[in-house]
Amino acid sequence: MTDNTLTPITEQSALEDLCGKLAESDFICVDTEFHRETTYWPELCLVQASAPGVEGLIDPLAEDLDIGPFLDLIAMDNRVKVFHAARQDIEIFNRLIGHPPGPIFDTQVAAMALGYGDSISYDNLVQRVVRRQIDKSSQFTDWMRRPLSQKQLIYALGDVTHLRDIYLIMREELEKSGRMNWVREEMADLEDPAKYDTDPMNAWQRLKLRKPKKDYAAIVVAVAAWRERLAQELDKPRRRILKDDAIQEIAAQKPRNENDYNQLRAVPSGFIRSKHGQGLMEAVIEAIDNPDKFAPELEPRVQNAQIPAGAPELLKVLLKHVSDEHNVVPRLIANAADIDRIARGETSEDIAAMTGWRFDMFGKKAQALLNGQLAVSFQGGQVRLFDV
Repeated sequence: MTDNTLTPITEQSALEDLCGKLAESDFICVDTEFHRETTYWPELCLVQASAPGVEGLIDPLAEDLDIGPFLDLIAMDNRVKVFHAARQDIEIFNRLIGHPPGPIFDTQVAAMALGYGDSISYDNLVQRVVRRQIDKSSQFTDWMRRPLSQKQLIYALGDVTHLRDIYLIMREELEKSGRMNWVREEMADLEDPAKYDTDPMNAWQRLKLRKPKKDYAAIVVAVAAWRERLAQELDKPRRRILKDDAIQEIAAQKPRNENDYNQLRAVPSGFIRSKHGQGLMEAVIEAIDNPDKFAPELEPRVQNAQIPAGAPELLKVLLKHVSDEHNVVPRLIANAADIDRIARGETSEDIAAMTGWRFDMFGKKAQALLNGQLAVSFQGGQVRLFDV
């Protein structure tokens, strides 16, 4: 960078110099620009990184540049990697370095713990925390195109320079409020390698099993695995191979021949006669004939106790009151599934709202409300709680 002109790093010596400076910090802010609209594997187009006193743009598409030094840097677990809405960035680095680049700090998740909003966008967070406006006119840039304009480069670098300032402010707020551990709990989920698993035999886990039946589940597993292998081989998005609804319909109808497939509404007309149709048909027939080979262990469905009338609504009122009182986004405390299970009287530890800080803040009160030990009233337009 000279004379305030931004230049992406394309030479090895410049990259090593940037990495050396970044390594002096206990945290690195990272963002990526990538292309994956028409591919299975995201193609990394630009990497932005910053730390106190240093920032830079790395061009992974540069012909003679090996970004290995940067990957080595973020693979180390002795510094925090700061992202905003980290999931897709982590997915990219997980493939490049073989594991999620933890420890991670996601400012979108931290914003929920600090009451800034649910799934807040980066530009809104910048406005809220550091009172700056972002020019979003370069938001939909084709990042594979070269050369990139100064306007595009300035926009890209802002994704990590603003982030650096936001992280320092949020970190201080979280430590002062005693909520840093809340965020660390959420980060453990983001850092779980299982979230980024691309093993075709595990692809079915992205789909909902609508029936607790072995023959149905076996077909879902087999077809999801077939689709995943083909998507990886062709480097195409899963949906371009076969949509989720088609997998569900195939599993329900168990087609064996071309005529059977022609009766299915979710399978594209003529697909079974395409060059990939035979592979699909073979995968389905194998699952039909040998369900034990594919079907996962299915736990029998437990007949849940009926939800008492009005209980979920009361719990939602309580949740809103608690979240407002503590300035926390409701979804960080309990989601809709949690509310239904608590309304049935469940107390299992796999309900996040019934463990840790969430239990102290909400779960304990929810139990008291359902047990008739706590009541809700409205006074002056405000929710009031009182012991019974």
